[in-house]
Amino acid sequence: MSKSARQKKDDPVVKPSVPTGTTLDPGIQAIVRGESSDPFAVLGPRREGGVLIFRAFIPDAQAVSVMSLTGAELVKLERIDDAGFWHGTWAGGEIAPPHYRYRVQAISGRRDIADTYAFPPVLTDFDTHLLAEGTHVQNYHRLGAHPRVLEGVAGVAFAVWAPNAKRVSIVGDFCNWDGRCLPMRKRHECGVWELFVPGVEVGALYKYEIRAASGEILPLKTDPYAFHAERPPRTAAVVAQVTDFAWNDGSWLERRRDADARTSPMSIYEVHLGSWRRVPEEGGRYLTYTELADRLIPYAKEMGFTHLELLPISEYPFDGSWGYQPVNLYAPTSRFGSPYEFACFIDRCHQAGLGVLIDWVASHFPTDPHGLGLFDGTHLYEHADPRQGFHHDWNTLIYNYGRREVKNFLLANALYWIDRYHIDGLRVDAVASMLYLDYSRAPGAWVPNIHNGRENLEAVDFLQRMNDWVGTRFSGATTIAEESTAWPGVSRPTRDGGLGFGYKWNMGWMHDTLRYMTQDPIHRRWHHDDMTFGMVYAYSENFILPLSHDEVVHGKRSLIGRMPGDRWQKFANLRAYYGFMFGHPGKKLLFMGGEFAQEREWNHDTSLDWHLLDDAAHKGIQTLVRDLNAVYRNTPALHQKDHEPDGFSWIVADDREQSVFVFLRRGYDETRPVLVACNFTPVPRHHYRVGVPYPGHWRERVNSDAAIYGGSNVGNAGGVGTEDIPSHGHAHSLRLILPPLATIILERQP
Repeated sequence: MSKSARQKKDDPVVKPSVPTGTTLDPGIQAIVRGESSDPFAVLGPRREGGVLIFRAFIPDAQAVSVMSLTGAELVKLERIDDAGFWHGTWAGGEIAPPHYRYRVQAISGRRDIADTYAFPPVLTDFDTHLLAEGTHVQNYHRLGAHPRVLEGVAGVAFAVWAPNAKRVSIVGDFCNWDGRCLPMRKRHECGVWELFVPGVEVGALYKYEIRAASGEILPLKTDPYAFHAERPPRTAAVVAQVTDFAWNDGSWLERRRDADARTSPMSIYEVHLGSWRRVPEEGGRYLTYTELADRLIPYAKEMGFTHLELLPISEYPFDGSWGYQPVNLYAPTSRFGSPYEFACFIDRCHQAGLGVLIDWVASHFPTDPHGLGLFDGTHLYEHADPRQGFHHDWNTLIYNYGRREVKNFLLANALYWIDRYHIDGLRVDAVASMLYLDYSRAPGAWVPNIHNGRENLEAVDFLQRMNDWVGTRFSGATTIAEESTAWPGVSRPTRDGGLGFGYKWNMGWMHDTLRYMTQDPIHRRWHHDDMTFGMVYAYSENFILPLSHDEVVHGKRSLIGRMPGDRWQKFANLRAYYGFMFGHPGKKLLFMGGEFAQEREWNHDTSLDWHLLDDAAHKGIQTLVRDLNAVYRNTPALHQKDHEPDGFSWIVADDREQSVFVFLRRGYDETRPVLVACNFTPVPRHHYRVGVPYPGHWRERVNSDAAIYGGSNVGNAGGVGTEDIPSHGHAHSLRLILPPLATIILERQP
């Protein structure tokens, strides 16, 4: 695209004024000046005194005729203003609008076009009622740009909410980005502007030109409901057809509906699509959705993960935000392909047996001028008071959850991803920033709620409604909260006063255990409680144990980089930590690169360091994670009672001096418990006696010190039998060898 074309798209078009001395009526003058708030009162056909009057604004035309659908010329229109306003009358027989065409002769050639202003309204009265109420569950079926056939004519129906605007126009390549050409009809009942534009096709670029109540023309705005957008740094919305995909994942959705997620294994591979892999031989370009389907899906399956979690994929302007500052909340990012290709990617995940979660950002939005901020010249989506509406930490705007239309925008978006793209769950970002009015604010820099408290009551209501909407409409889909405080009942049902999420990230477990692991083993005895404290509150929520992207950026170092000791000890520590994590109650999440011990911090601008797998130590970590996933998935005791207190019991929780932890996991089959034993010192522990509830042979399912993982191969020769020696309150016991800096997982064999 040329520089001049980009300027047309990104800046208001300079409009010529009405010629000096004109005597046009005020309605026509408003059209010519781009000020009309009621274009249908001026443009299009109207019958007066037995004649049909045609009026059109076509700036580039040299001549305009009205043609019948059979090709007969009915009347030549007269240009009554140099800016391009055309007028004519026809006294012939009946012709039912819009069953005629304008034949336009211009410098660029001749074209026949249907009259936009001959078509009826797009929204029904029921639509406007629901939109005004903020209860239109699937408002994305009406708002945005929808290819459709109206009165037998193909085109696109546009609709956008801008209640305080003086005038809203569609601009795009199809009207030379001229805001005077396609002013929209305002539906005063709900503040939505709508227009059917014949002849516009899928793939067309468009934005909205909005004249504020003050008369100011705002920077061109993208469509809040755009289903596709240009690849950044370009910012236009793109007309897309997102309802024609033929899904092949019916059996997956049926299994999802019938499954009990709480008792099922969930091991999540968190992925930033732009930096998982790139194509170095082609300038380090991104993989496309199709290429990701070919490479990422088989890899995640081979590694044994049950779900992918994608960092935000709603279109966002700044790569450095990783997607957490989205502008087009309804559009899969075009960095990797089209909406159709994104749907194909999800479909292939499901056919391969992989669930897909996406990070969903409803907590804030960026200040980019083409986005939601001051959308119609007023604080429409955000609070006007910066104490409520601005995040100083992130330089972003905060949604006004108390405004019903804004709440509807976000609620419908949550449903949209599950409905249109069959997404299996939403991980809601930065929930704490939504819940607290004083989040990261100094005293006096926030506004209390009506009870003089710090809780954001409107955000609480929004989150509860969102979780209820998702839960009641999409069986088996889930929601996950990234909530970093002790807010009660995050994953408790709303009927019991909770927020209604399916799961909550256990940020406390992550911080405590990582703090422990960074200690030199000689000092760990003084930090023993960091590893046990998580069980104090483990059943207060449905927890996911996250080792996420946030833990490997901004100077925190990589996971392997945090481990103490020499190189061998670093890898041994990480292997032991992963074993502890997979044995611990809670679903699992691991950010990409962690599965093979990426050494440098994550960089969103480059690919992961896959060459590290040529090193045996890194390959060993990858093999361990694969085997841990397999044992976790295939061993009911490790997942069935993740959220039930009787699924866990400590055997050894107080051996500070030797930094040893031993615990039992149980499933519904009481005869198949699992024993997890961790030794977080580099000293092997021989003849370590551990009490167990059942006699028999206990098979060693995982030993993180095995040679195949890069360890020293100290262990229990594949398993050990019980002795009738009481210990730890049990009549039977095992005499174990605890390898150095290692976790072993043993399962009783009936």
